[in-house]
Amino acid sequence: MTDIVPFLKLLISASGLSAYEGPVAKLITEKWKPLVDEISASRLGSLHALKKGRGKGNHPSVMIATHMDAIGLIATRVVDGLIHVDEIGGIDSRILPGTPVIVHGKQDLPGVVILPPMKTLPEDARDNAIGLPHLLVDVGLPPSKMASLVRVGDLVSFNTPPLELTSEFLSGHSLDNRASVAALTVCLEELQAKSHVWDVWAVATVQEEETLGGAATSAYHLNPDLAVAIDVTFAKGPGANGWETFPLGKGPTLGWGANLHPFLYKKLKDLADKLEIPVAMDITPAHSGTDAYAMQVAREGIPSAVIGIPLRYMHTPVEMVAIKDIQRAGRLLAEFISGLEADFVSKISWEDKEDGK
Repeated sequence: MTDIVPFLKLLISASGLSAYEGPVAKLITEKWKPLVDEISASRLGSLHALKKGRGKGNHPSVMIATHMDAIGLIATRVVDGLIHVDEIGGIDSRILPGTPVIVHGKQDLPGVVILPPMKTLPEDARDNAIGLPHLLVDVGLPPSKMASLVRVGDLVSFNTPPLELTSEFLSGHSLDNRASVAALTVCLEELQAKSHVWDVWAVATVQEEETLGGAATSAYHLNPDLAVAIDVTFAKGPGANGWETFPLGKGPTLGWGANLHPFLYKKLKDLADKLEIPVAMDITPAHSGTDAYAMQVAREGIPSAVIGIPLRYMHTPVEMVAIKDIQRAGRLLAEFISGLEADFVSKISWEDKEDGK
């Protein structure tokens, strides 16, 4: 298995906020082009990479979706040389003060998120975590210069560098969901040495953090027979040790709930057991919060599954993953694809995970 870390570091060093994914899309295109038969972009900007199944004629197809957009900030006002911001995607603002950022104005400007002096804040904001309305971005320029370089609507992306905490764990911004882009890349690399009957659509979707628009439109356009979303899920960490969290480095998760098809869950679980890949059940009773929701309800409905990668400190600039979980997710997906038989769809039935065959 190839070392995915250098590519993942590249991904989480790039910007590409939700609806503005161009910079990271370019990196993914360059990486995937040698691994697939063709690659193009949808009208919204999602990447569609096709790896054809063996043999001539029409093949059933599976769509693997992993969103490439990231959370970030957007300039709402520029006052006295300082930038007021709002969020793109949900952001945990408690740890933003002191975070290095890049302001994408008429030129890229390094900056930092700053907190005004406590005595200048309203009394009701002094004793709690400071929210976005009171945070500012400072790029170190005088107001006269700022006026010509930064405008309302300019994007602000995180600029925390990738950090290998050990040989097993990586921290940085945008690991939600660039870690899953890396897992899909592992899958495509594994498929180079495998034969598969099904066509594979590797899709890097846009706008997941805000609209799910990339997955919805790509699923409608590509009309796959099956769909799998790879996304992150909550890892165990400080104050997060309940049933809805999972340990780093102990394997990926498989989604179980109304958004996911039990037949696909069982097939992935049985395969993971056979391959001795540890997996955990990620219970999602309703909306999974992933691209799977948009794919499941596209057209007349698409049987869908979710593979999750545990991630600590979600929606912060210092997210953390275990490289082993990424590699295992990619391998499981590649083995699943290579084992799909031509008549797999006709065998799908809506049965529970214990009785489904």
